Amino acid sequence: MLPFHIPVLIVNYFPLDKRGWIDLEVTTDVTGPLDQIRCHTADTSQKVIAALEQGSRYHGYKDPAAQPSLKYRIVDTIEIHEALPISRKIGWRGLPFPDYNAIMQRINVREWVEQRGVKEIWLWGYHGSKMELWESNMAGSWGDVSNSDRDPHDLPVLRKTYTVYHYNYQRGPSEATEDHMHQIEAVLREANEDLFWRKFVGEVGEGRCGWTHFPPNGVRDYDWANRSMVWTDIEDWRPEGGGQKQRMNCDRWNSDSLTWFIYWMQNLPGHNNGLTYRGKPLTNWWHLIGDYDDAMRRKVGLFG
Repeated sequence: MLPFHIPVLIVNYFPLDKRGWIDLEVTTDVTGPLDQIRCHTADTSQKVIAALEQGSRYHGYKDPAAQPSLKYRIVDTIEIHEALPISRKIGWRGLPFPDYNAIMQRINVREWVEQRGVKEIWLWGYHGSKMELWESNMAGSWGDVSNSDRDPHDLPVLRKTYTVYHYNYQRGPSEATEDHMHQIEAVLREANEDLFWRKFVGEVGEGRCGWTHFPPNGVRDYDWANRSMVWTDIEDWRPEGGGQKQRMNCDRWNSDSLTWFIYWMQNLPGHNNGLTYRGKPLTNWWHLIGDYDDAMRRKVGLFG
């Protein structure tokens, strides 16, 4: 069963100007030679893979033998030298969004997902001042559980579930990994809001495990460099309490967002976590991230 294998298709939208550079008039905020941007996205994708696989090692920061629950493989990369197609969402007052349906049709997503087993599509593009984007967006027979407005019609629904992550090549591995962090939160919260959001994440200042933007001592969004000390049971978290607490601040993750993300993920109940809730064992929560369809078919929750 382990690790859960996640085949990935990378789709790069690189609109070019007459020089062969990324077209600033299209992106509005990022330009550069094509080779430079291409190398940046490829390098960043590898760093995201490393972060996610490392993050799926339960208590990997203190257990050298901990095995990753996730294993990523890039199946192929598609490069398109055009602007992202855009569309306006009905009832949405903000900027338009990429036309994700058009993008998926352009790459023949059905073949990649249903025939070649792709579970995730990493879409490298831009954000700029002309459009919004969804950091993660899911489609499948079990519905859309993602960090989006969960519009059931903005992606083709296929026989197998897939998730689209929209990255911005103006940014780096921390921001790309953050897309996955919010997807993890969405899936686990949907599975059991009380156990994940109230007991694992906890309230601000409560000293439990926190979430993407809020470490255990966080008091505001993106508070990764907060030096205030707090008592937290993050490294010995137990659903019903009773774990050993320790005083901690941002020194534990070097005031670095990506280091925090990996550390937080390594505290999610993973393989052989040995934890119980209401007298029942906690599952490997990475099952819902690594093979969502299988978890849904088997009715795998967060415990029992």
